Amino acid sequence: QVQLVESGGGLVQAGGSLRLSCAASGRTFSSYFMGWFRQAPGKERRFVAAVTWSGAGTYYANSVKGRFTISRDNAKNTVYLQMNSLKFEDSAVYYCAAKTGGFGDYAAQYNYWGQGTQVTVSS
Repeated sequence: QVQLVESGGGLVQAGGSLRLSCAASGRTFSSYFMGWFRQAPGKERRFVAAVTWSGAGTYYANSVKGRFTISRDNAKNTVYLQMNSLKFEDSAVYYCAAKTGGFGDYAAQYNYWGQGTQVTVSS
């Protein structure tokens, strides 16, 4: 069982940066594949980025590649999403998620979810 709590969202101007954090409870955090998803109003929840249990492997949606960086610190039970060069279309609720096994880029593949944190980018 893993409980996830996101933080770091807020209002930022286009071109700015934010860093999201996701704090996890549980002693087995390091065994989970971690992902970030986002959901804009009226749209489905979409994959943003993911990281392997060791942190050595990272994956990104094409829309954020080169602007966002996912990382994790297993000693702190935390996964991060550094977001640079933010665009208006990045505005959404961002969710942290955990899954067992390997790579996944569909929400249905993930077992545990945080409550989400709002990111609003003003144009």
